Amino acid sequence: MTPVELSRTVLRAVRRAVDGGELDVVVPGQVKVVPPGPGGCGDYATNVALQLARPAGQPPLRVAEILRQRLVQSDGIGDVVVTGPGFLNISLRGSGDALVREILRLGQRYGHADRPTGQLVQLHAPHEVRAVVVMDAVARILRSQGALVRTSCVARPEPAWTDILGVEVDAYGTPEAPAPLDVNVRPVPAGLDALAPDALGRDAARWALLHPAPHDRPRITADHLVQRESNPLFRVRYAHARTRALSRNAADLGFHAEPGDVQARGDTETAVQETVVREGVVQETAVAETVVPDTTPLRTLLADHPRVIQAAAAHHAPDRLARHLVTVADAVLPFLAVVLPRGAEKPSAAHRARLALAEAAGAVLAGGLSLLGIDAPEHL
Repeated sequence: MTPVELSRTVLRAVRRAVDGGELDVVVPGQVKVVPPGPGGCGDYATNVALQLARPAGQPPLRVAEILRQRLVQSDGIGDVVVTGPGFLNISLRGSGDALVREILRLGQRYGHADRPTGQLVQLHAPHEVRAVVVMDAVARILRSQGALVRTSCVARPEPAWTDILGVEVDAYGTPEAPAPLDVNVRPVPAGLDALAPDALGRDAARWALLHPAPHDRPRITADHLVQRESNPLFRVRYAHARTRALSRNAADLGFHAEPGDVQARGDTETAVQETVVREGVVQETAVAETVVPDTTPLRTLLADHPRVIQAAAAHHAPDRLARHLVTVADAVLPFLAVVLPRGAEKPSAAHRARLALAEAAGAVLAGGLSLLGIDAPEHL
């Protein structure tokens, strides 16, 4: 269950409580669910009971208990705990399995709208390389959310912008009814705008222009090309390439991804027997099994991916998506080291579940990079 689906589930619980006469309030248009804060528990938390308490004329804890009883009967909800003055802390039943299955089903389209929304957006940019690239990325993100987008630029883009950076602009010149300046970013310093495409190439140049916040000056340097941990673009692309390599290696070992429990037998660390032949004598030695890192932060980031895309579309801010991808990459990289069997281990259900989670993270990274107009390589 994604955060959007959970929000709708909570909203249905409120509506049922109102219909049943337990609450006398106006049903809100939406309910916000977020990861639990300090003192919280479970997968998500919401303060909807605190918001409804005053209009309902009841104490927040009473409202929370009414909604808790409704929520625990909902499909996909494992448990609901009330903490503090009335926060609802929600644990999902098989949340990891359902989330991973949903991502693997949709692939790179995870977080995209199911159908066109009918929204028409006109984007207009000055004749400046960063503004045009940002406009191109914003158009991609808006289209992923079902909007119909038309882009225009004051003048025809430079050949390098279209040929190397892959920018597409629908019209040139000043429109008869100008749209607001939707693309308002700090321009590239004079003298570097022509250098970016030729020196960095499409992927690194687009990242250099899209990753910084709009008010920050972009760095057009070769640092975006180095293959080391200090380069955020490298970490994102490397994490994706690693997930693809794990899928190939797993196929060679004869197993495939299957969402489930990533922990073997529920233990964080157990011992297995490894048979070794030394000087003609068969010996069995205890080998420590892989310690699997806590995957909760990674799952939370993957579940939050649709909301990040929606926010990037609403605020015309592709930098939000770029920074989110860096966070996902940093969360998944430590986990990738424990996906495949090691030593005498045989592929198990836990290994299949780890591979499924890794492939889901890879799909999110590839889909996000695609929306930024950046390639997600299979090999790196």
